[in-house]
Order: sequence, then C-alpha cells, then structure tokens
Amino acid sequence: MTKGRSAEDRIRDLVREEPALTVEELNRLLLVSALILLVAVTAVRIASRTGLPSLLLYMGIGVIVGEDGFGFEFDDAALTQLIGYTALAVILAEGGLGTKWSEIKPVLPAAISLSLVGVGVSVGVVAAGAHFLVGLDWRQSLIIAAVVSSTDAAAVFSVLRKVPLPKRVTGTLEAESGFNDAPVVLLVIAFSTSETVGPWYELIGTITLELAIGAAIGLAVGFIGAYGLQHMALPASGLYPIAVMAIAVGAYAAGAMAHGSGFIAVYLAAMVLGNSRLPHSTATRGFADGLGWISQIGMFVLLGLLVTPHELSDDILPAVIIGLVLTMVARPAEVLASLIPFRIPWREMALMSWAGLRGAVPIILATIPMVEGVPENEKMFNIVFVLVIVYTLVQGPTLPWLAKRLDLGDADAAYDLGIESAPLERLRGHLLSLSVPAKSRMIGVEVGELRLPRGAAVTLVVRNGSSFVPSPQTVLRSGDELLVVATDEVRDAAEKRLRAVGRGGKLAGWLGTG
Repeated sequence: MTKGRSAEDRIRDLVREEPALTVEELNRLLLVSALILLVAVTAVRIASRTGLPSLLLYMGIGVIVGEDGFGFEFDDAALTQLIGYTALAVILAEGGLGTKWSEIKPVLPAAISLSLVGVGVSVGVVAAGAHFLVGLDWRQSLIIAAVVSSTDAAAVFSVLRKVPLPKRVTGTLEAESGFNDAPVVLLVIAFSTSETVGPWYELIGTITLELAIGAAIGLAVGFIGAYGLQHMALPASGLYPIAVMAIAVGAYAAGAMAHGSGFIAVYLAAMVLGNSRLPHSTATRGFADGLGWISQIGMFVLLGLLVTPHELSDDILPAVIIGLVLTMVARPAEVLASLIPFRIPWREMALMSWAGLRGAVPIILATIPMVEGVPENEKMFNIVFVLVIVYTLVQGPTLPWLAKRLDLGDADAAYDLGIESAPLERLRGHLLSLSVPAKSRMIGVEVGELRLPRGAAVTLVVRNGSSFVPSPQTVLRSGDELLVVATDEVRDAAEKRLRAVGRGGKLAGWLGTG
C-alpha cells in the first residue's frame, strides 16, 4: 500500500479508474452483505442470552468469511481505517445522543480524570510491561500501550444491561468511554508517525490543544444545531433524525479539519443535541440506534476479515502477558490514580477497574501503524486483536458476577422504558395520529362522543403547542392533534370510526354517515 496518501487522493484514483465491479458482481456483493447483516442481527439475540459482547460474534463472522474460512482475501488496512473512523464517528454520535447530562454531570470531573490522567498512567505501565516482559522495543511498546488504553462503552454495557448499578458507576464508565477515544487516537498517531517522539510537555500541549479545539467546535455545532432544529419546521418528521445525525457527523468533520479532535467534537455535539428538547426525539434515537448497529456490524466484520487466524499463534503469549499487565496492574492503577481525589468508594473503584473492556477502538487504532509502515506492524495488530478477544471473553461474562459480589446491584433502580415501536408490538398495539382540520365535523365533539371501539382510546391531545391527557368531556377544537392507542384487533375499526366522525360529526353512523 502507498504510504502517506490522503483519502482524497484515493478517491480521485477510484474515479479515474475503470469500475472495479460489474453489475453482476455488485448483485452478488449485495446478496452476501444482506446475508451477513441478517446473521449479525440474529447474533445479537445470541449475545444477549450468553452475556458476551456482540462484537465477538461480529468479528467471528468476518473471520469465517475471510482467508482461513470461506477464502475471501482482504488486507487493505488503509480502507479499514477509513471505514473504521467513519463507523466510530457514527457510534460516538449515537452514544452522545443517549447520554443524559443529568447523570454524567455529577461525575464529569472523575470521568475526565480517567480519560486523561488515567490514559497516561495506563500507557506508561503497559509500555513498561511490553518492553521488559515481552521484549518489544520502546516505540512498539508505546504504540501498543496507547492502542489498548481506550475502553469501549458498547462492550461494557452489553454485559451490564441486566445488572442495575449505581448511577455514579454507569455515568463514570459511559462518560469515560466517550471522552477517552480522543486522547488515545492522538497518542497513537504521534507514536506511529515519527521515529522519535518530542519532549513529553510538547506532546501533552499538542493533545490538550487538539482536545480544546474539538470540544469548542463540538459544543458550538451542537448548540447551533439544536437552536436551528427547535426553530425550523421541516416538511416531514423523518427529516429530523437525518438532520440530527448530519449535524453530529458534521461536527466530527469540522473538528478534524480544524486540526482538533473530531471524536470529542462529535460526542459533545451529539450530547448537546440529545439533551435538547428537539422535535421527534424518540424517532431520532431509534434512527441513530439503527445506524450505530450497522456501523458496529460493518466495522467488526471488516476487522475479522483483516486478521489471518493461522498467523496469530506466535503472538498469543505476548498478547496474554500484555493483557495481564493491562487488566491486573495498569487499569487498577489508572482508576486509583484518577479517582482517589473524588472519594469514590473502594467497591465502585474495584468494579470500574474490572470494567475496562476493550472493543473495536483498539483494533481500529492498530491499523494506524500498519498504514504508516511502522516496523512489525502486523505483529502489533495481531497482539492487539488477540488481547481484545481473550480478555473480552474473560471479563465480559464475569462483570455481572463481580457486581453482585461487590453488592453493587441496585434492585430499586428504575430503567428507562423504550416507548416507540417495541413495546407496542409486544402489546399488539398501534399508535394512531390525526389532526383536526378547520372544516372537520369533529370540531365541537367531546372525546367520549367519538365512541371508539373497545380497545381504542384517545391518550393525548396536542393543542397550541401544549399537550395534555384528555377526559371524556374534553371538547375537540380546530388544529388539535390526537394520539390514539388501539389494539391490533380494533385498529382498522378505530380508524374507520375517526374518519366517519370527521365527515359526519358525533352522530355519524346513526345518520348513515361512515
């Protein structure tokens, strides 16, 4: 592969060259991609029952399809890195939209300390272990140490979702995973693009500046975007989720182009948008969640394709040793050094020490030295890959057990309820929405006089920008918007009755209207 070529150069080459795929080949590729997606979606069910993070199953799909499985050869680290960065931006955007400011605000200083001070401690300890115990040179040791210093929120919460924990623990872990990608990426790039890293204070100054630029751009884009969406009436509700994701991803691009951290920019912009009272916020969360799943599936499968299993044997022992240093020494040390000033109880620190799961981010970052042509880059990639797999298998299933042993399960904790499509499907119900136009015969009709079939009810009325739960005596007015919940059996009958009242008034049916 060509060293130092930009993404723009690669795109221009693709435009100048002949099409790489024929229509027939494209059809086969689409069929295979659809089948992989279906298998991956099914794997989520398996992961939820076994307690394993779904990333392992996705990467397993890639390995099976790859060179040692079905024989599909793929070794383009640069393309993997480009797709990985894009996927990470989408995943961080989805995570930011779901981050509640009220939950992370009390633990924000602790999370920032973990993301900055903690990363520094982890890199130092792991690099020393890789150098003295495994025999890697200092540059390779620093690169691997930086690569594996980023935690993965998806991996952590996929195994903890059934164990309610104190909000301080979940908030700290969530914020840490959203913030620590940015400094880690900058460290890996710094160690990979130069033979000798400059003075430590210059490196820290550069990272601080890029984080500050990214944070400023992310917050600015988030607030401006939220203001615009709150004061702009888009012609279709389906455009709001697209606009929100476009704003978040735009923050990533703007932050990166301004020589700041695009990852911190996209996370903060999405967090601002997610905590603003935006129209159709539930639909936006569902849309972002779907994009996040697609990004995770595509990224993990691609990473599985990139690895060649039969070449991993020589790197298993170094990966296990470095992983032991990371999980048993470095992670507890970074938690201790970062959280002691905040008087966190020892049981919570113990859980957070074991909850430092590594996921897609380290494997994506391991492609940076491959693209930059760092010596022994394939060895470093293999070590990181094995480390992530082995220690996710060890830590993932044991996290719920440890939480219970530490008596951190909060049995009284309340879960957020998804109230869009899934609960209605489980109840075999439908949510109908209708507006009362100016010339409708429904104007002046009381809610009770709608005489909806048993199993259907008006649950909410939106009037002049305010919503309220109606009583049977509530009189409908022009411009009202009604939300009606109906069971599966009476859905059509409820819609027919509403249309009849709109044309014939409250006596519809009795007078032959309907």
